[in-house]
Amino acid sequence: MTAQHNLEQNSKLPLIDLRSDTVTRPTPAMREAMFEAEVGDDVFGEDPTITKLEETAAERTGKDAALFVSSGTMANLVSLLSQTRAGDELLVGDRAHIVRAEAGGVSRLGGVLATTLPNQPDGGLDPELIPAAVRPDDMHQPRTTLLALENTHNFCGGTVVSLERTQEIADAAREHGLRVHLDGARIFNAAAASGHSVAELAGPADSVAFCLSKGLGAPVGSLICGDEAFIAEARRTRKLVGGGMRQAGIIAAAGLVALDQMVDRLHDDHANARQLARGLAELGFNINPESVQTNIVIVQLDTSNDPTPSPKLQAQLKQIGVLVTTPDRAKIRLVTHADLSSEDCAEALRRMAEAEVGPAA
Repeated sequence: MTAQHNLEQNSKLPLIDLRSDTVTRPTPAMREAMFEAEVGDDVFGEDPTITKLEETAAERTGKDAALFVSSGTMANLVSLLSQTRAGDELLVGDRAHIVRAEAGGVSRLGGVLATTLPNQPDGGLDPELIPAAVRPDDMHQPRTTLLALENTHNFCGGTVVSLERTQEIADAAREHGLRVHLDGARIFNAAAASGHSVAELAGPADSVAFCLSKGLGAPVGSLICGDEAFIAEARRTRKLVGGGMRQAGIIAAAGLVALDQMVDRLHDDHANARQLARGLAELGFNINPESVQTNIVIVQLDTSNDPTPSPKLQAQLKQIGVLVTTPDRAKIRLVTHADLSSEDCAEALRRMAEAEVGPAA
């Protein structure tokens, strides 16, 4: 039986969605909490469920205060705009989500110049590069005022930036008067993998943002955390970008369930990701299973015969009901999550082997 025939025969198989941990559905407990949520007008500061979520987020991150926003992109945008002004310069990794997947918002909406430094394999930055990257006090040049980090690092493969590394980078930034923002969209994954608490990992940063709608499985929302003055400014910035919501406690209620019930199970997602990596290696893909630290698996594809192989492989996988994304034209990305079991991962690998879509076939 040919590979093409297999693909055609299996085209109606149930989907195994490995595109992102954003595809999860709210749990029954989340739906119940949303239904019963006590609400008020949050722009007036009158939504008790929002208030409880913000207080919980501040406590978990070790910060003084927090602000609920609708998405991770808005969380980063509001955080960056609240700590810069038009004409300032932001230092950020060249593979950061902020520069690769947020529509250039900080530059377009804030007039902030984003200057990139090379991300290291762990997702961090080389502290020794920071002094030379900071602009001198010269009226011809922008003021370098902020540095942004990311943990876990999405496009480096869900890597964990260690607490020691984070502190080194933050110290180097502060020596030159910079504030530090941490894009902690998946910081709970980083905590689960590192053994450090979220508060410890966020400690070196002035501001931190994390998502409820990724590994934690809530349907909507992110939190920005920092000191009281920063959060007051962020609340104003949130209004500026249209992020003020009214009876948003309905969605915040799911976030409270996520923080209460979905954190401890993140180890399962990490184990499933390693299972996928081992299976992909056995199929001949270029992946070292030991490099997988959290719930993201990125596979470099062979470009010796085709310089852009990922779209073709993505289409083949879709035909057998396995959905992945393509970070670039030579990589595929697979992400494990709460709606995906170890059995689902095994089934995805089985389909790939049977359909002969792996390089070893």
